[in-house]
Amino acid sequence: MDSNVFPKAEVFSFAGSVAYADGAIVSKTVLKQETGNVSLFAFDKGEALSEHTAPFDALIQVVDGVAEITIDGKPYRVESGESIIMPADVPHAVRSVERFKMVLTMIKRA
Repeated sequence: MDSNVFPKAEVFSFAGSVAYADGAIVSKTVLKQETGNVSLFAFDKGEALSEHTAPFDALIQVVDGVAEITIDGKPYRVESGESIIMPADVPHAVRSVERFKMVLTMIKRA
């Protein structure tokens, strides 16, 4: 299996499907469709995605660790088992408080 492609009709664990890397952010594509995609990320402590916008809503599900998600200037602490939706066209950023893994689901507008 290609390390960046998830097989269909097989059971898997999000947390066990991506490894941490020192000083880096690791990402894998779980599903990619015209209507949106699902990606899996592992952030080392202190790693971040700088503030940006996206033209569609995005759901973050933290599957391990703790993140700080900033939406429109307001920080939110999101821990393992918790989720948050980043609205379309609103500035947001992601920073790891400690090592963390997340599933990012982006749904494009119809």
